[in-house]
Amino acid sequence: MIPQATPQRRAQVQNASVRGYDFIDEVKETLESECPSTVSCADIITLATRDAVAFSGGPKYAVPTGRRDGLVSNNSDVDIPRASAPVQFISQFFANKGMTVEAMVVLLGAHSVGVAHCVSFQRRLLSFNGKHDPTMDPALDSKLVKVCNPKAGRVQVSPPSAFLDQNTSFIVDNEFYKQILLNRGVLQIDQELALDSSTKDFVSSFAVNGDKFQKSFADAMIKMGKIEILVRNDEEIR
Repeated sequence: MIPQATPQRRAQVQNASVRGYDFIDEVKETLESECPSTVSCADIITLATRDAVAFSGGPKYAVPTGRRDGLVSNNSDVDIPRASAPVQFISQFFANKGMTVEAMVVLLGAHSVGVAHCVSFQRRLLSFNGKHDPTMDPALDSKLVKVCNPKAGRVQVSPPSAFLDQNTSFIVDNEFYKQILLNRGVLQIDQELALDSSTKDFVSSFAVNGDKFQKSFADAMIKMGKIEILVRNDEEIR
């Protein structure tokens, strides 16, 4: 039986990458006990992501399996643009992976759940930058300043962070797009999606049509799951 996502494990998801999440290891061990030597880490991550999306109110979708694992796994090999990168840079990054601008916008809708550490966005805040970011709602600025500046003497058990979606923080839905249209994007890239001429129309479309977002998100996730997969015999299943 696959272990269930307890409240404690849900909290871990908010503060850990998939690579370091113990629940993935538990699922893998359980499946390998039923199917020895036939379950790859790559497939486990893909299937766990699919189930996490559905569990969080997002779309249900089927994903192909059969991926193999690389022989080396290093953090330095992770190729992900920074949250402060401009829209055009990230658009080109996705284009290099065979993804359209619309697919990029819908995949960033995954920021409907999860958190960002203050270090990822604090330069946008008045107390750090010395001036208000005109693309951020002043009320959100004030709220985030309090989050990122804990009271003196308060013990911090983890780096301070904020929900990326300030409204429906645990649900995969289109509320994220509504928030950034109100200048309530936490990350710079999220807010720029609603402002850049190449992406703002997609943002507006998803904001008013939740069903379209759900279908588009599922389609984009399936396509992304096929990017640079390993299927050669010189790779492994571990």
